[in-house]
Amino acid sequence: MNFPAELSYTEDHEWIRIEADGTALIGITDFAQHELGDIVYVDVTTVGQSLAKGDVFGSVEAVKTVSDLFLPIEGEVLELNPAIEKSPELLNSDPYGEGWIIRVKPVDINQNDGLLKADAYQELVGA
Repeated sequence: MNFPAELSYTEDHEWIRIEADGTALIGITDFAQHELGDIVYVDVTTVGQSLAKGDVFGSVEAVKTVSDLFLPIEGEVLELNPAIEKSPELLNSDPYGEGWIIRVKPVDINQNDGLLKADAYQELVGA
């Protein structure tokens, strides 16, 4: 399993990366996609909304289950990745690259409370 060191992680299996422009990309971890299995649909209806840390921003549907997605930081949901609307399987094949889910404008890019570094997340999932 892959745990990129430049990302921060949540106990709910989302990752976050702050981009050079100050926005944040958010997706699910390699561990999460592996546990879910084949992802067939991503539902995000919160674009344009400001949400608190921990709020549900959408869900992913796999062949056998549906799982909520939780926002790791407070901010405004700017966009849903257009690539996953057409190809939700990108969450399985490239969860840290083309398979990002949403772009967020954080209230504060230094919101680190509750976020885990790669080694701590790896320990959490027992990998």
